[in-house]
Amino acid sequence: MANQAAPVRSFLQAAAKTEEAPLPLRVVQIEGLAILKIIKHCKECSPDPVTGQLLGLDVGSVLEVTNCFPFPTRDEDEELEAEGANYQLEMMRCLREVNVDNNTVGWYQSTFLWSYQTEDLIETFMNYQENIRRCVCIIYDPSKSNQGVLALKALKLSDSFMELYRNNNFTGEKLREKNFTWVDIFEEIPIKVSNSPLISCVMTQLETDSPVNQCDYDRLQLSSTPYLERNLEFLVGCMDALSKEQQELQFHYRILARQQAQQQAWLQKRRAENMARKAAGEEPLPEEDPSNPIFKQNPEPSRLNSFLITNQIANHCNQINGAVGQNFSRLYLTKALHEN
Repeated sequence: MANQAAPVRSFLQAAAKTEEAPLPLRVVQIEGLAILKIIKHCKECSPDPVTGQLLGLDVGSVLEVTNCFPFPTRDEDEELEAEGANYQLEMMRCLREVNVDNNTVGWYQSTFLWSYQTEDLIETFMNYQENIRRCVCIIYDPSKSNQGVLALKALKLSDSFMELYRNNNFTGEKLREKNFTWVDIFEEIPIKVSNSPLISCVMTQLETDSPVNQCDYDRLQLSSTPYLERNLEFLVGCMDALSKEQQELQFHYRILARQQAQQQAWLQKRRAENMARKAAGEEPLPEEDPSNPIFKQNPEPSRLNSFLITNQIANHCNQINGAVGQNFSRLYLTKALHEN
């Protein structure tokens, strides 16, 4: 029997095998122009949420974001999905014609007081993951930026969370088995701002001789009562939502305990009946009856929403702590200036 020749591996097969173990994402490198576009779009439409597409390159462990474009806002009665897809394709075609990077690497969206932990964000991530090997979401908060801080985050879903989400395994037993907690849902990727040498030279020439800018003055604002007030309002709302989730879980366990008690009572009755049948020389009846409603499995509610709400609560607490600490620093500084 003749020896068979080894199959020739094509370039696509080799590339597919190489992609089996991609390098972990270490940093998101964003061009300064792309950041300015994101800030401009989000601030112009604040407090309404807006989104846009991120374009760039995936190079090793670095995800380069070189450009972006906004998604237009439309009325609810329009066909958003079809028109949105056509708009994206047309924009990317136009960018390709002018030799601009048109590879999708994710999307950006605005938020208010970091209230982005929603199931919609997770579903969007999963939809992107079906077509893109690696993508990120840039979150920008105009309300936080008004405090004199560039509120920008790059997020991705953790691999362990995506596995649980695909299998819809958010029961208490599965979460304990995987040792999964609410802090393991999102992974924050460090952001590095990059500008070409030519842009850096131009910015140096345009920079004024003033030692401070408007951002420095914004940090000295003593009044942050509205910011703290809104954070507290959001925190109270999250606590109410978490309380409802816990009540639903407690209700499930009460039903489960009642069902188990009914099952035990039924089993004791059936065993007594089987003992009587054995004494009479008859065949015993099965101890389990799937047709009986008390043996019907009651599905455990998902813990995903509770995890997202807990994550949101932690964000609001961190913002309140940070704002209060900055307020105390500014007040002490103002007091020292008045005394002098």
